[in-house]
Amino acid sequence: MKGVVLTGGKGSRLRPFTYSGAKQLVPIANTPVLHFPIRQMVEAGITEIALVVGETAGQIRSAMGDGSAFGARFTYVPQEAPLGIAHGLGICREFAGGEPVVLYLGDNVLLGGVEAFVREFEGSGAAGAVVLREVDDPRQFGVAVLEGGRLKRVIEKPAEPPSKLAVIGVYAFRPEVFEVIDSLLPSARGELEIADAITGLLDRGRPVDAMVTAAYWIDTGKMEDMLAANRAVLDTVDEIDAANGAEVIGPCAIAPGVVIENSRVGPYVSLGWGCVIRNSSIENTIVMDETVIADCPGIRDSMIGRFARIIGAPEGSKFTLGDHSQFEGPA
Repeated sequence: MKGVVLTGGKGSRLRPFTYSGAKQLVPIANTPVLHFPIRQMVEAGITEIALVVGETAGQIRSAMGDGSAFGARFTYVPQEAPLGIAHGLGICREFAGGEPVVLYLGDNVLLGGVEAFVREFEGSGAAGAVVLREVDDPRQFGVAVLEGGRLKRVIEKPAEPPSKLAVIGVYAFRPEVFEVIDSLLPSARGELEIADAITGLLDRGRPVDAMVTAAYWIDTGKMEDMLAANRAVLDTVDEIDAANGAEVIGPCAIAPGVVIENSRVGPYVSLGWGCVIRNSSIENTIVMDETVIADCPGIRDSMIGRFARIIGAPEGSKFTLGDHSQFEGPA
């Protein structure tokens, strides 16, 4: 099998961080989001992986390389515009070369991996398979209707959902899906919808399997989602101690080169490479590389970009600051 990971899209909901970088490279627990689907595919034995890239192609290539660092080999497939998930898969037809593919959205985090899903699909005769998860409000997703453990239909963002089972961004298909995609017309929002591709397979009498997971999953589309994913991933790591008069309350992720002095950090804080934290308290926050925070008695629930500088923020401060931002409180 081969893998396809979609890394396009403008990331408008994650601004200001995506003004200066690709949304799939924003870190959680000091790991770029895009690393999670790549690592999980390799763990499942999928090492030939296409990265579908858009306007941030240069950044994705520079950050990800040829795939050898992950034990994989990458092929970069340009997508001229974000024209839908099915479009992103469809332009990988030549890459697939007649083999089945696993499709993973590059801004999704699914803890626990996809190996069981891949093995189950390999052993089935289904034309496709999807991972489903029960969500509180399925109106923002493709919603699945099951019959006998197999997918009966998918309804895209229904006003009255027939179930709470959302299609969460991990799929597997046999090569016949490309013929279905070739026959699709753009939806009302001008995209080729993956729900329509799945429906096309079902309409041709081809079965599509469904795996319902209870594992943690989130679409890291907004800052609140990033912080939630950061907490979930940090819950899987060991607590970290620190010296220099610092109090670190785990779980936290602290990169090399970080200086923490006379400060309280955590819980649920990720500090990127080279950060400096002095005379401050931080919790439930992502701080990216080479940012300085000083004399801030209580920062929480924040995302702070690279090379930022925050001095003298009052207790209870919450920040959404992009790269190279500066804040100085009253003297």
